[in-house]
Amino acid sequence: MLKQLLGKFAENRAEKMLQDAGLSILQRNYRCRQGEIDLIARDGDTLVFVEVRSRSRRDYGSAAESITPAKRRRIIAAARHYLATLPRIPACRFDAVTLDAGGEPAWIKAAFEDMG
Repeated sequence: MLKQLLGKFAENRAEKMLQDAGLSILQRNYRCRQGEIDLIARDGDTLVFVEVRSRSRRDYGSAAESITPAKRRRIIAAARHYLATLPRIPACRFDAVTLDAGGEPAWIKAAFEDMG
């Protein structure tokens, strides 16, 4: 329960940060069989898939370090699923917003790429 509340808090902070930077939030918590995308946003002509990660403690590494290769693969698969619903595929980017205990959110543009 606490983990879910912290996750929602981090997503809300990330959404506000991105909106304040001029991005339009298109969707929150896009889910499909392949995985989940926390936020889908538009940055000009670019579609941005955003992974939001938070850590209440640093015992097991930072929030950024928690985006494992397996997690990236699931996000990319979910993004491909989302893109298949569009009439035209725009330029895309995978960003991350991380929030470590007691700190401010950090926005990592182009945090990873679709290598497929």
